[in-house]
Parts: sequence; structure tokens; C-alpha cells
Amino acid sequence: MRLKACINGPRTPAEHNAIPITPDQIRTESLGAVNAGAEAIHLHPKTPDGTDSLAAEHVASAVRAAREAGVPVGVTTGAWSTPDAASRLAAVESWTTLPDFASVNWHEEGAADLARLLMRRGVGVEAGLWTAAAARAWLASGLTGDCIRALLEVQPGDTPDVADELVALTESSGVPLLLHGQDDTCWATLRSAVARGLATRIGLEDTLTMPDGSPATGNSDLVTSALAFFRV
Repeated sequence: MRLKACINGPRTPAEHNAIPITPDQIRTESLGAVNAGAEAIHLHPKTPDGTDSLAAEHVASAVRAAREAGVPVGVTTGAWSTPDAASRLAAVESWTTLPDFASVNWHEEGAADLARLLMRRGVGVEAGLWTAAAARAWLASGLTGDCIRALLEVQPGDTPDVADELVALTESSGVPLLLHGQDDTCWATLRSAVARGLATRIGLEDTLTMPDGSPATGNSDLVTSALAFFRV
């Protein structure tokens, strides 16, 4: 996989009118992203008001809708949707429709237990690594080789050396790496990922603007622009 589309994230339509919330919107944006060249979909299941949710009914409807695009579908397990670690485990245990993979942020409480639960249920785990400390904790967890990939996530305001450090810490793990940024770090980090030969991602979760700073109309044009960097 070279490029994954992250179609909504924790954003709401108040930030951009193309942020998909409903199953129909998720289906439309997933199809558009895949038709533009994305090879997988990452999404945040939502309540009807646009709040992130790990509830079984919201995960099921979102995953089923995105699967119509015909590529692997993953979901978040971010603690902002269910802050209590025990409640997050209970929510994931209740899922009736399973995604192909799920991201687990390793700096969040209960990450290793959550990863083990997902693995037991047959869901691939992407280790979300935002900091060097999180990367070291993941490497020491005993679960490194059981993850399908590591998501090296450069946060808004981070300097380029954050990506350098995350790659240096994880490149010998034997696990596929995906490097991406968000907002002001998005496009520079995507270029860096392509130059390093790493997978990356793009979508309205990571940025609302095109490489030239103009507003993005949706996920499909972001995917099209991202793929152009692979052809340079």
C-alpha cells in the first residue's frame, strides 16, 4: 500500500462541508477517494451530530458504507471518543461488524490491552506513534511484530526532525511504516514519506487545503494531488 485516504477524522462539517458523517456521505467520499487512487480507507465512525463514536451501531454502519469502495477499511480507537480505557475496551468488544484494521494510539492509556483485544478479534492493528516516547513504548510492548503497520504521525507545529526521529526509532522493527502529518505539517511530511519510500496517507482528516494552499473540495482531489508526488 502506498496511499491511504483518511476521509473525516474528528472534524465536523462546521470545519468543511465535505466532511462525511452519515453512511451515505461516508460511502460517497470513500468511493471518490478510491476512484482517485487510494488503496485503503481510514475513518472515524460518527454519531448523527458528527461526534466520534466507538458504539457498535455507528462502527457497523460506517464500516459497511466504506466497504462499498472495495478496499480495506480501518477505524480509529482514539481516546477522545471514549476517554475511559475500560469503557473503550467494552465498546470494541461489543462491535458486531469488524473493520479490517484499527489504529491504536500508543500514548493513550490502555493501548496495549486494546491492541491485544483487537488482535484476538481478528482486527489488524496499526500502532499510532506520535512521539518518541510512544515509539519506545510500542517497541518494548512485545506486540510490535503483531501489528500490521506503524503510523508515524507528525503533529501540527512539529518540526521535521520529529519525523526523522520516529523513522530512526522504528525502521528496524520489521513492521511496515506509514508516515504522515496533519494541518501545517501535512504536505511536507507526505513529500518526505514519498522520498523515503514509505507509505503515507491524505484526506480531510489531515488537511483541508491543497498543496498550493487553496481549499480542498473533498477527499478525491486530495488523493489525486498526493499521488502526483509519487510520479515526480
